[in-house]
Amino acid sequence: MWEAIESNKRRSWVLIGLMGALLVSLGFCAGYAWVPGMGGAIGAGAALIFWLVLMLTAFGQGDSILLASARAARISKDDAPRLWNVVEEMTIASGLPRMPAIHVIDSDDPNAFAVGRKPESAAVAVTSGLLKRLNRDELQGVIAHEISHVRNFDVRFMTLAAVMVGAIVLVSDVFLRSLWYGGGGRRSSSSRGGGQAQLVILAVALVLAILAPIAAQLLYFACSRRREYLADASAARYTRYPEGLASALEKIASRARRSPKVNRCLAPLYIVNPRQQGVFATLSSTHPPTDTRVAILRSMAGGAGYQAYEAAYRKVVGKSRRCLGRRTLDADQQVAIRRPTPEPDTTDAAIQRAREAVDLIDRLGSFLLMTCVCGVRIKVPPGLKRDSLSCPRCGTVHQVPRAEPAAKSVDRPEAPASPMLYRRKAAGWESFKCSCGKVIQLSPSFLAPQVRCPGCGNTIRITPPPAA
Repeated sequence: MWEAIESNKRRSWVLIGLMGALLVSLGFCAGYAWVPGMGGAIGAGAALIFWLVLMLTAFGQGDSILLASARAARISKDDAPRLWNVVEEMTIASGLPRMPAIHVIDSDDPNAFAVGRKPESAAVAVTSGLLKRLNRDELQGVIAHEISHVRNFDVRFMTLAAVMVGAIVLVSDVFLRSLWYGGGGRRSSSSRGGGQAQLVILAVALVLAILAPIAAQLLYFACSRRREYLADASAARYTRYPEGLASALEKIASRARRSPKVNRCLAPLYIVNPRQQGVFATLSSTHPPTDTRVAILRSMAGGAGYQAYEAAYRKVVGKSRRCLGRRTLDADQQVAIRRPTPEPDTTDAAIQRAREAVDLIDRLGSFLLMTCVCGVRIKVPPGLKRDSLSCPRCGTVHQVPRAEPAAKSVDRPEAPASPMLYRRKAAGWESFKCSCGKVIQLSPSFLAPQVRCPGCGNTIRITPPPAA
């Protein structure tokens, strides 16, 4: 994939430069339309400074901005062991120097994306709907696809491009709204000719403000489709099981729908664009048609390597089209397709996956979770002030677990007493409230003698659960 990586680096800078020129042109026209003469230079200078600030921001915190806009929460291994192990496996298979950070998004639509400036600081985000609906092989295919974007340096381009497209959209919206609410801008002019020139520039600015976001998206489209094919090819090689990604793409596409909740600058980063719907989706899409991607993966009968993907690509798309570079194909080694991972594909397994995903989202949302003796799982919202709750099924009254004031140790009376104490009841996931009302989650692997409350900062001593 050396050709792809080198090409991605070159095209990234070219496209970012073109987007910067588009942004500066928009700033010039907008400034001249409002203040003829020096207004154009001022607008272009402001846009250039804005572009430079955005570039520095994108390089420094672009991935954090995109993750925050998606409301993604970072997790640990205890939160989702299956997901963590899959990411770890694909990191090793791809040869990345560092395992990407893992984030989860509270969304029932199955999807995933990756961000980051470089492989050493990348992150992978998946939705809770993806964890609910995909088995291990399917999840492995999706994660391998996203890690391929990291390995091929796609994430740097996509992160920078997403921020730049957002900037162009923002400037365009501000200019158009200022015209609407400002009554069309300043109409003063020293001469009739100057007024006509201002009207011409105003018309150009209007056209540019409307077309600039579209042009920015088209610049992004210029490279994003081929990147998806390359990531699919790499994912098939890393997993050695193309059917896993093919099946996952079908499940994701079957539930993908146009959602206004997804930021239009973030949507192209997903493995299946959630806003790519409608009659003109094929012509103006950031991704190749999902049916084509699935057909290529399922045509890889000769193996799971790059040569097998290239042969399948030419069979499905056309013999005259090339996807992978010659150097990549010449250096490729034959990779056999492995057998599927033994895993029960039953209703009980699906219910268990859904329950684990829901519990994960509840923990990330600081819900306090309790289980009644009748089997009902009780969720206590973080803002609830009550000290007890009744089970909705059997009526059993449960005390909300809380940290209690700790007494001095009998064995060590000279030692200062910890202000708070919580006695664990089990070895699994457990949650309780601090005296300040903050919910604290204890994972199954938590073995520390104390924990610090993230709300008030108080130290809470933790006693181990009773022996079974």
